[in-house]
Amino acid sequence: MSEQIGIKIYQGLNELLKGKRDDEKLKLIEQKLFDLLNIKNINFLFGSGTSVDSIPTMKYLIKKIDAKKNALFEKIKNSNKDNLESILGVLYSKRDYQLGINEEDKETEELIKIIEETIFNEINIDLSDSCHEKAMNIYKTFYQKVTYRNRDLSRVNIFTTNNDLFNERVLDNLNINYNNGFGGGLERFFNSARFEYTFSRKIETSLEKYEALDNMIYLYKLHGSINWIEKEGNSLFNIQEVNIKNTNKKPSESVLIYPNPLKQGKSLTSPYTDIIREFQKKLLLQNSVLFIIGYSFSDEHINNIIYQALSSNSSISIVIFNNSSEKPLFKIDDQRIYKIFGKDKDKNIHYFEYIVDNLIPNLNENRDKNLLKDFMDKLSKAQEQNS
Repeated sequence: MSEQIGIKIYQGLNELLKGKRDDEKLKLIEQKLFDLLNIKNINFLFGSGTSVDSIPTMKYLIKKIDAKKNALFEKIKNSNKDNLESILGVLYSKRDYQLGINEEDKETEELIKIIEETIFNEINIDLSDSCHEKAMNIYKTFYQKVTYRNRDLSRVNIFTTNNDLFNERVLDNLNINYNNGFGGGLERFFNSARFEYTFSRKIETSLEKYEALDNMIYLYKLHGSINWIEKEGNSLFNIQEVNIKNTNKKPSESVLIYPNPLKQGKSLTSPYTDIIREFQKKLLLQNSVLFIIGYSFSDEHINNIIYQALSSNSSISIVIFNNSSEKPLFKIDDQRIYKIFGKDKDKNIHYFEYIVDNLIPNLNENRDKNLLKDFMDKLSKAQEQNS
């Protein structure tokens, strides 16, 4: 299962579509995804792989920090196999320990500052720059395909560990409403209660009759966001969403959650606990599916919530676009777990771009066809009446 030969889809440990040509497999995978995308409650979990065309990987950041020749970094790096998440975990733990015994540790603080500033500056990019057009277009195509599903079904939930603003910028550009837990006018503060809000429009002026908006997405940023800052206001959480540019914001102002599996203190308070709780709650709903794209399974907190959902929700389906055979979910023979990976010629089918362009069906396509047919029928009747 570790070799990527052709196109693979597993259900549990059983390889499906054996003996079929790759073009047949792709059609059948698309049909399977169409069926799963029409389940009542659908959720996506995005990891860093969905923004990889514009946001550098952790390996790149390691090299950039290496260039600063910090002695403590060299020491910790060698014992943590060049894993920036583990390195930050060690540093946060070391800092908390020093604070606990009332000792100052300037060396650790300085290294944490270097790493956090490096990550911030690499994520805080100008999304209007032409070099990010490819990533923007992939996100645009994704949202154009999945947003306008049947009104009788729940709206799509997007959970992401990414701190960048690709989702928000694209949703704004497409005029798609989204609920990310923030509300207000000139100043937008976080309130977890907003995740319970349903947005609708009045369809009968004389009656109290409403219809849910179909162009609506729920967006949950599990690790925070580059445009969240701590600021006191008339909110219980004192987390404000601000409009930032890539040149006018200091890293020290940000509530950005840095990649750290231990999450020492930084994700143990609101709004992170509230957003994690929403993730847990959504996965426990009956008739749910979670599509996992670009996620490396490096966050044990998130992994455990997925395991808990599989342990308590018999109706959930998990679809993983990845070939991480060493990860626990890839070793379990459970018919609710699908794994899709492999190559179509020179393209990895489990990469975000390929998934969006070739595998995810357009949920709005059938609705558009019905709308056009309905118009033509009405036009034909109107013309008959006038003749």
